[in-house]
Amino acid sequence: MLNYQSITQFYTKQHARIWNVLFRSNFKGLGKTSRIVFPLKIINPEYMLIGDNVRIYHRAWLVTLKKDDDSPSLIIEDNTVIGHYAVIAAKKNVRIGKKVLIADKVYISDNLHGYEDIATPIMDQPVIYKGKVYIGDNSWIGQNVSIIGASIGKHCVVGANSVVVKDLPDYCVAAGAPATVIKKYNFETNEWQRVD
Repeated sequence: MLNYQSITQFYTKQHARIWNVLFRSNFKGLGKTSRIVFPLKIINPEYMLIGDNVRIYHRAWLVTLKKDDDSPSLIIEDNTVIGHYAVIAAKKNVRIGKKVLIADKVYISDNLHGYEDIATPIMDQPVIYKGKVYIGDNSWIGQNVSIIGASIGKHCVVGANSVVVKDLPDYCVAAGAPATVIKKYNFETNEWQRVD
């Protein structure tokens, strides 16, 4: 017997397959088994490279900002899962590694709106590059996290509602606004240990 969940899953899979077939050629690369489900907005996909078996769920907003001679790059590697309502914006370089789990409503960007000129509305000021963003393989980014111009090492956990503005090392747990490391993995004891 069919239920709401099975009907929704069937419709979502069919929609994603049709969408991928129709728009695959617009991307720099889009893995054959990857799915972008009901995106809100995708701007300049010709600068986006999405690996195999990537899942990007409902209402995602993916944008690369092409200005002057800049060549923006947005790369999402194999087997990564990105939750609902994600916003990912690249002015120069945003890269998400393999098997990264990104929860709902996550914001990832290598840029910010300028605000220095108080005589000009912020929306009319130039977009400022803040720094390269890289999220290492096997990491988990919690719900409502913002990552702005900072990189995260491999096998890291970033707690819900955190704001990452400085690089985080491999094998750590970070939380807060701004995010700070609260645990690191100790390979000698094979345990996660609190950081004082």
